[in-house]
Amino acid sequence: MVSENMTIQQEATVFVVDDDPAIRKSLRWLIESVGLKVQTHELASEFLESYSPDIPGCLVLDVRIPGMSGLELQEKLREQGYDIPVIIVSGYGDVPMAVRAMKAGAIDFLEKPVSDQVLLDYIQKGIETDIKNKQNRIQNQDLMERKELLTRREREVMEYVVAGFSSREIAEKLNVSFKTVEAHRAKIMKKMQAKSVPKLIQMDLQIKVVPEYLRDH
Repeated sequence: MVSENMTIQQEATVFVVDDDPAIRKSLRWLIESVGLKVQTHELASEFLESYSPDIPGCLVLDVRIPGMSGLELQEKLREQGYDIPVIIVSGYGDVPMAVRAMKAGAIDFLEKPVSDQVLLDYIQKGIETDIKNKQNRIQNQDLMERKELLTRREREVMEYVVAGFSSREIAEKLNVSFKTVEAHRAKIMKKMQAKSVPKLIQMDLQIKVVPEYLRDH
């Protein structure tokens, strides 16, 4: 697991979208100076065309860029189900703009000029958040695939089990025998790869808290 995390960290990329070539060059130098990969783009549309959500990282985004604005890009990413952490950096910051950015999920709204170390700290935070999100999504997808293996009746029994009902209570509610419920429970535990009922409950909760926009990406 440690080597896997190191590999993911090494693949992490910082995406920079800013129409000022001097700023793009400066940010590239800063980010590469701490050993991180970086991709720079002048336009939001360029970033969208090349971005792959499978690559861990974060987005450093200027607000006022030609064509699609930084805030519009941020909202577009959310609409498409991309949860890449976004750091808004702009010299034109105001309260309404900052509020809109934060509501759309930005890590923070930083006004230029921003300290190199402050920006690097937020970048590291963004990368760590994205890596964790991607790892959780893989795990959640695995759990959802296991649940897909359950029959309709097994899912029904599972809902009662995680709600705290005993096998006898479930048998009464479903009008089946105690042995039938026990057989269903055994199959549920095997298919879900759950070693205990508390673990099954934890798995079920984990599946249910997955945001809808993440389920198909």
